[in-house]
Amino acid sequence: MKKILYTDFEGVDTVINSMMDNPMLKKAITRTNLYKFWEKILPEKFRGKSKPYSMLPGKVMVVACENSVVAQELSLYKVFLLKKFEPYMKTLNIKVLDLKFDQKKWGM
Repeated sequence: MKKILYTDFEGVDTVINSMMDNPMLKKAITRTNLYKFWEKILPEKFRGKSKPYSMLPGKVMVVACENSVVAQELSLYKVFLLKKFEPYMKTLNIKVLDLKFDQKKWGM
């Protein structure tokens, strides 16, 4: 029986580097990292009642809310939230100009 040598494998670092060259994947990872900071900027009473859902054209972040009351109250805090989000956005080199709160996205 002939012995088979497996020497043409690419290293994990090579695969990850080639994946990170994909601009869509890089954008998705950056957004996901930004979404992780959402709970840190929220007032205590809203934690667990809203979560980032997606980004719209024009740098608008859609936030899923537990119900319309949470969506309404968070919309009143919009300027405050954007200001608190600013340091995280600068670190990740991403810009969010507006927040849209949507209770219909909560269960998705």
